[in-house]
Amino acid sequence: MERFLEEWNNDSPYVEVKTSGSTGEPKRMRVEKRRMMNSARITCNFLGLKHGDTALLCLSTDYIAGKMMVVRALERGMKLVTIEPNGCPEWEGMVDLAAMVPLQVWNLLHQHPSRLRQIRHLLIGGGAIDERLEEALKDFPNAIWSTYGMTETLSHIALRRLNGPTASSWYTPFEGVTLSQTEEGCLVIEAPAVHDGKLVTNDIAELSTQQFRILGRKDNVICSGGVKIQMEEVERMLRPHLSIPYIITRARDERLGETVVLLMEGGNLDEAKTVCQRVLPKYWQPHRFLSVDRLPLTETGKPARAEAERLAQKNGDHPHG
Repeated sequence: MERFLEEWNNDSPYVEVKTSGSTGEPKRMRVEKRRMMNSARITCNFLGLKHGDTALLCLSTDYIAGKMMVVRALERGMKLVTIEPNGCPEWEGMVDLAAMVPLQVWNLLHQHPSRLRQIRHLLIGGGAIDERLEEALKDFPNAIWSTYGMTETLSHIALRRLNGPTASSWYTPFEGVTLSQTEEGCLVIEAPAVHDGKLVTNDIAELSTQQFRILGRKDNVICSGGVKIQMEEVERMLRPHLSIPYIITRARDERLGETVVLLMEGGNLDEAKTVCQRVLPKYWQPHRFLSVDRLPLTETGKPARAEAERLAQKNGDHPHG
C-alpha cells in the first residue's frame, strides 16, 4: 500500500493500474486520479458512508479493487484497517466497508462466518459468484453486494443486492451512468465521471428499464456446428451438480468448427460426463473431458480463459486426460 500512496501523492495526475488478465495477458494502463476520486465519492454516497467510518483493505493494491478501497477511505475520511491479502482475511471488530473476491467470502463463510457479520457493507467482485455462495449469504443481516465493473471503469459502476428484501439478479447502475447495447448484445457504458467516452464491453447483457444482467462474455462464445454456446451459461448450469473445480472452454474441431471442452481439477471424468448428459442441452454437452492437476486461474481467481483454451487444444488428441 505504501507504494500506491507514494504514487497517489506525487505530482502526476495519473496512477498506473494493471488489468486482471482474465481474457489474456494482463495490461498496464494509466487512469486519472480525479476520476478515481469521482468513483469513490459515488460509491460512498450510494452506501451512505461517512467521515469516521471504518474500511477494511484485504485486497492487493496492485489491482484497481485494492487501490479504490484506499481512495474511498481518503475521499470520505474513513479509518482504513489494512491486512495482508490472503484467502481468508483476519481482522478484529466491526467495519463499515470491505471488498473481497468470491474465494475470500467462501472461505470465511465456511471457516469464520461470524466475521462476515462484522461488515456493514460487503462488496464482492473480481469473479463470478457461485449460486451456492449467493444462497448461503441471502439471510445475512448486513448488506452484501455484487459489483459490476472493470479496470477501465475504476472499479464498479453498478451494484446488485445479494441478500435482504431488495435482493435481485439485476444490477442497478449508479446515477449518471447510461447503458445501451451493440448489435451483438454487448453492454455499452457511458459513465463520464469515471471514463471518457463510450466504453464498449465484451459482456453480453440483457437490459430492462436501465437495470441489466450479464449473460457472459462475447469472447467466451463457442460456435459449435452453427450453435452459439456461452461458456459462462454452461458453467452456471453445472454449478449445482458438479462439486469439483472446473472450467468450460473450447478447442478447434474439424467437423464442428469449435467444440465444448470441460477442464476439471482431478475428479471422476465418467461421473462428470454423466452429469453433463443429464443437465445440459444436447448441443451444449462437452465433447471432451480433460483432467488437469490445477485449473488455470488469474491472480484474482478468475478463470484464465486463454490458458484454458491452450490446454484444451494441446490435449486435443487425448480428450480423456
